[in-house]
Amino acid sequence: MTPQSTFMIVATVSVGQLKKLRDLLGAMNKIPGHADPENALIPFCKFDQLHFARFVIIEANTAHEIREFGVNPRPWRPALAFLGDVDGDMHAFLADLVNNAEPGLKAIFSHCEDFSEENLDMLQWLQAHDIRPNANYVNWLGRTVKQIREEVILHQTLSRYLQEIAHDVDWEDIRTVRQKLLSHVEMEKHKGRLTLSLPEPTSREWKIRNLFHLLGVPLILLILSPLLLIALPFFALRLRMLERSDPELFIRPSYEHVKVLSVQEDWDVSNQYSVFGDVKPGLFRLLTFKFILMLTNYFARHVYNRGFLARIKTIHFARWVFMDNNHRVFFASNYDGSHESYMDDFINKVGWGLNLTFSNAVGYPTTTWMIKEGAQREHAFKYTQRRHQIPTEVWYKAYPGLTAVDLARNSRIRQGIEIRQENDAEIREWLRLI
Repeated sequence: MTPQSTFMIVATVSVGQLKKLRDLLGAMNKIPGHADPENALIPFCKFDQLHFARFVIIEANTAHEIREFGVNPRPWRPALAFLGDVDGDMHAFLADLVNNAEPGLKAIFSHCEDFSEENLDMLQWLQAHDIRPNANYVNWLGRTVKQIREEVILHQTLSRYLQEIAHDVDWEDIRTVRQKLLSHVEMEKHKGRLTLSLPEPTSREWKIRNLFHLLGVPLILLILSPLLLIALPFFALRLRMLERSDPELFIRPSYEHVKVLSVQEDWDVSNQYSVFGDVKPGLFRLLTFKFILMLTNYFARHVYNRGFLARIKTIHFARWVFMDNNHRVFFASNYDGSHESYMDDFINKVGWGLNLTFSNAVGYPTTTWMIKEGAQREHAFKYTQRRHQIPTEVWYKAYPGLTAVDLARNSRIRQGIEIRQENDAEIREWLRLI
């Protein structure tokens, strides 16, 4: 298995360079916000290990909202973020990126501070400006871009062949139909028109680190449990005091802002989402936020890594990142369906999860005990998430037209090729997938 990893390169935009940078990034697109995979600066299609990537200019458009808490906004200069999700080690990917697109990277990041082409080691610069996520979600750990593309071809091959033989087979004799399909797959593989590569062995280093994380987090919580139980009543009391005193910000996003966001959406079956905002003031809020994201990362890594996050099956990748010395947080996701359906999915299925992960952010609707209300107050929630959403300048998806459900179906079709079904009911179920 090849596990996935992330990168997020962040650099402050130089004074007076914002418009030039936006124009340059816009030239990478073929439609608003969507990259041309073969663009001259960073030809994303050349990188077979890259699932998703985006360039986003992070601006603190809602920084004034923190004044409602009696705190002056912290200064924030627009920052360029280049982030992506890749197969294998992100350092190996960045090295490959530099080897194949160094001139384009320099042209883009030359608009940022702390960048000088003289005596610059591009790889070291990228690694030095990488920010690690506090929580990260992968829809299906170990499913590579290579596997996805091979399984798409497999599905298409089987579907076409079924149509070709539709009038020549007895559909009641499903075992014969299956055997014809299996024989056709072997013939296509022999002719070189179809490849089903075996997964790469998982590195021992990753297995060890993953095992330590799997066992270490519960062990630490178990050791600290007496202190946590003692602190729980004081935590609950302080939480309710803050929830009752939090200002309510029921502010409708402007038409112009929503229009800028909407023009980038629904060109494909999938969309991107980028959000930036302030953490509510105080050490209590910050530590609570960090603890919740630590748990979120644990469950995303070890429990929700086979096609769903709680009851949500439409998210490919997502991440939560603290920035500005833990005073601000950035969230990014790649999801299937429309923006509206994405929000409705969360509200209706895991509103409590939204409340846990975002109730410590400025502008989020008031919660009760951190899990009740909040996202259930639909209009207030939808207003705040749109206000804090920022446009993505460039977005790339390696497999356009395919949803997470499509990827899962294709993997099940392949599994049916490699592991034969034992009874007629299982054979029929497999044939229906095709």
